[in-house]
Amino acid sequence: MSEQPLSEEKKLENKASELEKRNKRRFQIELEFIQCLANPWYLNNLAQKEYFEDPVFLNYLEYLKYWKRPEYAKFIVYPHALHFLDLLQNPQFREHLKNYDVATEIHSKQYYHWLKWRHVEGGNVEGGNAGGRNVGGGNTGGGNIGEGSGQEDIENIMLIGFMCLLHLRLCTIMI
Repeated sequence: MSEQPLSEEKKLENKASELEKRNKRRFQIELEFIQCLANPWYLNNLAQKEYFEDPVFLNYLEYLKYWKRPEYAKFIVYPHALHFLDLLQNPQFREHLKNYDVATEIHSKQYYHWLKWRHVEGGNVEGGNAGGRNVGGGNTGGGNIGEGSGQEDIENIMLIGFMCLLHLRLCTIMI
């Protein structure tokens, strides 16, 4: 009689362990897929194979937006993936991704963004102010990179610099 409750307890433990393994595997698969979204060539391939025309796939992309929450985003190595996840919500962007030249342009902008990225140490951006350009326009120290807080500089570079390049490119294609 005492064996049966123990057996049921073991079954519950096994089910919990199995569920934990499945959740961990799902987390790993979704993380890997999200990170692939940072690759313009992968996006071009998905567009050419018409994945972006499948409502089920589009719902999956919508579902994956939970990765933008800090408790999940901290696991992402390529933050551009989250930006592309947002852009993929736009039907025009998805359509433009079919064009090889668009993927090439995005790849080029991404490469030069990484090439020119400044190393942050001690809250300051090394390397000056990115050629004296006013990137943020809102820094209290004159608006140049390196003159505001380090965190503000990073946000200006990431949010304004890279996103504007992609949006400007998308807008010029649509004109």
